Amino acid sequence: MKTIAFENRREAGRRLARALMKRGYRGEHTLILGIPRGGLVVADEVAKALSAALDIIIARKLRTPYQPELGIGAVVNGNHILLNEGLVRTVGASQDYLNREITFQKEEVERRLRFYRNGRPDPEVASKTVIVVDDGIATGYTFRASLESVRQRRPSHLVAATPVASRESAEMLKAFADDVVFLSTPASFRAVGAWYQNYDQVSDEEAAAILRRHWSRWSLAA
Repeated sequence: MKTIAFENRREAGRRLARALMKRGYRGEHTLILGIPRGGLVVADEVAKALSAALDIIIARKLRTPYQPELGIGAVVNGNHILLNEGLVRTVGASQDYLNREITFQKEEVERRLRFYRNGRPDPEVASKTVIVVDDGIATGYTFRASLESVRQRRPSHLVAATPVASRESAEMLKAFADDVVFLSTPASFRAVGAWYQNYDQVSDEEAAAILRRHWSRWSLAA
């Protein structure tokens, strides 16, 4: 019988924060980037425990024709696109389909950025320790695209962190971060939600409220 690894995202976030603190990550020169929506709940606990700033990175999966749960790539913050070329060929995705799907997902990324940021400028990344956080990693392509996008902005140190990841994704992502902190990498993965006792959907409004609380706290501390 499979053991549930985490009670909920907040409990997972607190455990992930302890693991990160043991590696020495904390303080004002550390930036936590949560992937909405569920990943932002985990990132909230991490940022509070590490006394670090919190912001977002928006990543959207590029869907496979006729099988939307399967991703053939990802779009990050509207300007970084990653394609799994082998899978694109395997599923027979045409260039016309790819163009339409990329356009759709770029527009969705922009919509979400406007909703979450509400005109607030992007955070400064250069020369900082940046920790990218999600609530779990299945194929890893969306997370990989997020890491690649952040790397282009020249952080001093880039960390991938999540409570649970498939073993294959965990190995793959080591090449795209300076450090990886994964609490659990089960051999038989299935789905992220299978490793949580409570995996309720997080709304855009809930995720945005988390950001506003952090931004308000840092404004008062400045």
